[in-house]
Amino acid sequence: MEENQNFGLQLQTAAQDYLRESAKWSMFLAILGFIGIGFMALMAILMTSAMSMMPEMPGPFGAIKGFISILYLVLAILYLFPIYYLYKYADSTKKALNSQNTELLTTAFSNLKSHHKFLGISAIVVISLYILAAVVVVIGFSAMR
Repeated sequence: MEENQNFGLQLQTAAQDYLRESAKWSMFLAILGFIGIGFMALMAILMTSAMSMMPEMPGPFGAIKGFISILYLVLAILYLFPIYYLYKYADSTKKALNSQNTELLTTAFSNLKSHHKFLGISAIVVISLYILAAVVVVIGFSAMR
């Protein structure tokens, strides 16, 4: 019997060039993302100090005084995950193409999948929150009648 050898997927030079360029742009976006996360964390610190200097106020503004800085910090932490996955994709892709290492390229694609999955789940959560907010507003206006 003839033995069937499977050498797996082969990437043409053009595909490798596209991946190399994708990795460069992904690295650029990841670096910008890390800088953005740094600014968000800095804003959380600045908002904490700015809000602490304001006098105590009754009502809704007084209630959200500490919430704003916590919100910035939580968003910075949440934003860290997709940016990290994008960075790992870019780094692993570059290394895989330079060394012709299939396992590293598989790891790179795994990180890209995780990046897209995180963004997709985040989009679903945000859309759900918008729908929930719309329902709450409609119920609130109905209750005021």
